[in-house]
Amino acid sequence: MNTLGQKREIWIDWLRVSACFMVMVVHSTEPFYLGGDGALILTKADAFWAALFDCIVRCCVPLFVVASSYLQFPLHYDAKTFFKKRALRVLVPFIIWSVFYAFWWGEPVSNLRDLIFNFNYAAGHLWFVYMLIGLYVIMPLLSPWAEKVSKKELKVYLGIWLFTTIIPILRDWLSGGSLVLTYGPTGIPRQALYPLWGEASWNNNGTFYYISGMIGYLLIGLYFRRFADEFSIKKAIRYGVPLTLAGFGICFGGFLRRVFAMGTFPAAGDLTVAVGWETTWCFDTFGVAIMTIGLIILFRAIKAEGSFYRKVLLPVSYASYGMYLMHMAFLAAYSGFFRNTLGLGTDGILGIWTTPVEIIATAVCSFITVAVVAVLVRRIPVIGKYIIG
Repeated sequence: MNTLGQKREIWIDWLRVSACFMVMVVHSTEPFYLGGDGALILTKADAFWAALFDCIVRCCVPLFVVASSYLQFPLHYDAKTFFKKRALRVLVPFIIWSVFYAFWWGEPVSNLRDLIFNFNYAAGHLWFVYMLIGLYVIMPLLSPWAEKVSKKELKVYLGIWLFTTIIPILRDWLSGGSLVLTYGPTGIPRQALYPLWGEASWNNNGTFYYISGMIGYLLIGLYFRRFADEFSIKKAIRYGVPLTLAGFGICFGGFLRRVFAMGTFPAAGDLTVAVGWETTWCFDTFGVAIMTIGLIILFRAIKAEGSFYRKVLLPVSYASYGMYLMHMAFLAAYSGFFRNTLGLGTDGILGIWTTPVEIIATAVCSFITVAVVAVLVRRIPVIGKYIIG
């Protein structure tokens, strides 16, 4: 859905398209700090570029969740109708692209078997859809409350959720940065730097478990839809820019501090090391949360609906979900091409500028290609909407 009643939310279209490009910047940056057994940064310059580009766009996924919440929550119709519409819009394209990636990368038979239980890890970006489906499942349950909640009460819950975004940093501080693997009730290893408030090796459902994670962005979307004032551009900049910059600073500084603590370059390690580097820029952390709020304030001030919006941006916005699903097939090819052509790190043909040029070129080329393909496929009669959403 793109409308609330008869009024089109112009800023949502700008947000969707921007968030889609931001996702591609994230995935264009990942090869410069992930590699080998899990973590690999070749030079100090690459550490800086990885932190800069990834942190600038790190709130891309939360922006998608806020947009979905703003348009869908509380529900506009009964749960049966809601799930039917979501199945056609979200689930069918997701299944199609999951099967596509099962054949595109790896061993098809093994990949198809694994799809019964989880996404194909070669197409890791599909984790997002599982999370989104989980939010859709809980929306009907929370909708009666969302319709009646007061502004003051919602602020209290948002405050509790914002506190939970500090917990990953608190764990890191209390544990002295040492990484510990504990086992939850399912037997699946999970990273717990420091168990807090009821958490233990046999229980990961601590006090704040049920109001942490992506549920907060659902509440943010609800707050902006029901209670937030419309800001002028000047006022939006006054509030939105400081929040965005503060969130960026937390993510950027936290990542670099952890990478430089390795002491030498290349900085490398297993996946646990990479997870440690990402402590301050995970989606459920404070820096990303306030950056998301800042950008929502800024996006809501956008009123532009001229020729460019109608002819270019709007069709891309309609196809944005399909763009997300398909983009890795193109992005991986562009990334490999530019890395092979320009070289790696400061040894590349552009010296210190090799990495940023590769990141930007990969993201821009991927975005343009995927946008064109998704818009054209969506126009195919009957089947287009099932492929793109």
